[in-house]
Amino acid sequence: MLGEVASKVEHLSGVPLRPDVADELHRIYLAKGALATTAIEGNSLSDDQAQQLINGKLELPKSRQYLQQEVQNIVDICNHEARQLLGPDGGEHRLCPELVKEYNRDVLKDLSLSEDTVPGEIRRHSVVVGSVYRGAPAINCEYLLGRLCTWLNSAEFLPPDEEYRIPFSLIKAIVAHVYLAWIHPFGDGNGRTARLIEFHILFANGIPLPSAHLLSDHYNRTRTEYYRELAKASASGGNLLPFISYALQGFLDGIREQIARVRTQQMRVAWENYVHGCFRSLKNSPTQKRRRELVFDLTGFS
Repeated sequence: MLGEVASKVEHLSGVPLRPDVADELHRIYLAKGALATTAIEGNSLSDDQAQQLINGKLELPKSRQYLQQEVQNIVDICNHEARQLLGPDGGEHRLCPELVKEYNRDVLKDLSLSEDTVPGEIRRHSVVVGSVYRGAPAINCEYLLGRLCTWLNSAEFLPPDEEYRIPFSLIKAIVAHVYLAWIHPFGDGNGRTARLIEFHILFANGIPLPSAHLLSDHYNRTRTEYYRELAKASASGGNLLPFISYALQGFLDGIREQIARVRTQQMRVAWENYVHGCFRSLKNSPTQKRRRELVFDLTGFS
């Protein structure tokens, strides 16, 4: 699966896309990813509403605006991350406790929280995660978060050569996600923070921006299995291979869907260019215009 994923990522990264097509793809999967990571935690916005939010057109009654704020926070973080990593200095690729805390602070921005939850600050109380396992003792969370970042930045996750960059980054992202969920260092927003760190690692290591949202979308689509695999990994004493396999299969299925979507878009663009080229030498009369529209209608590429 890792080999096929690396091949598919390379394929998708090398596809030339018209700017409007690339922007459409980005918006579709940004909406999917942002909605997915909040839906896992109970957010009930629909796909259409998430798309409206991305386009700045969502209006909800006051009683449901917190749902919009939850998704908006994820969208803002992802867009900021994209600007940082695509900027002239390439942004910060190394993980550190400060980055994780910043993500949590932004995840919980302008949301109503319990009194013992401070956005971006390590919790001071004990937590039980989904009646499955107890998070790390509060007194140890700062230390464990630091150790986790040190480990993820170590040579253990450095690929021996460029050929293995994508497989190593996927494994690193998934491991980071699970260990953050186990430590559970914050009073709230731990799952969203863990999945955003996963997104950060993928995008920072060359995964195309739309594809960096695929794991969150997969976890949401298979939510029952997601929780089951997390519980199995915890009960096993730390065997992550089944969870990694589950996550990779979802990523692979998702990137196959993306490539199929891109191929359809390319066919449409190529056909439009061909038809316009055929009609270019003809008089642009209403009759010719209607004939051109009829060609698009008959082929489904209108």
